Amino acid sequence: MRRHIFSLNTMALVSIITSSFLYTVIQYFDKTTKKSTKMAAKFIILAACVATALAQYSAPAYKPAYSAPAYSAPKAYAPEPAYAPAPYSFEYSVNDPHTYDVKSQSEYADGNGYVKGSYSLLEADGSTRTVEYTADDYNGFNAVVKNSAPAAYKPAYSAPAYAAPAYPAPAYPAPAYSAPAYKPAYKPAY
Repeated sequence: MRRHIFSLNTMALVSIITSSFLYTVIQYFDKTTKKSTKMAAKFIILAACVATALAQYSAPAYKPAYSAPAYSAPKAYAPEPAYAPAPYSFEYSVNDPHTYDVKSQSEYADGNGYVKGSYSLLEADGSTRTVEYTADDYNGFNAVVKNSAPAAYKPAYSAPAYAAPAYPAPAYPAPAYSAPAYKPAYKPAY
């Protein structure tokens, strides 16, 4: 890009020098004779063509080429740490009939990728859903879902009978309002 800017500046400089030279030549031949004016015009046209031909872009000094990308060496990662097997076993249960939160879970793992467990919960219709599952590195996660037969719905509670109050309703006299009176509280100054 920089080379092209230099070429454009060179072209402008050559055009200015050529124009000033041609102007000087015309002035010289105008003072002499009319015959030499025709010759001067031919010379000016020839000089303009030569200046235009010389003011073209020059070829680049080098053949443009892209270099091969430089890749860095692959990073050496540390080997994955090996941990001792960590077997575990847990179980818990919740039995809260007031909020209908009845559930339980138990799980066992041998520490080498095999897990076996189950959980159960009380559904809204009164049935119990039990899920028994196993998981390992070869077979993945497998679950078996069992639903107990739905229990009979609990009978709906009957609304309590409404009894009239034992005391009489209070009787209040109607309020008496006087009509509003609009008059100024001060004496006007006008």
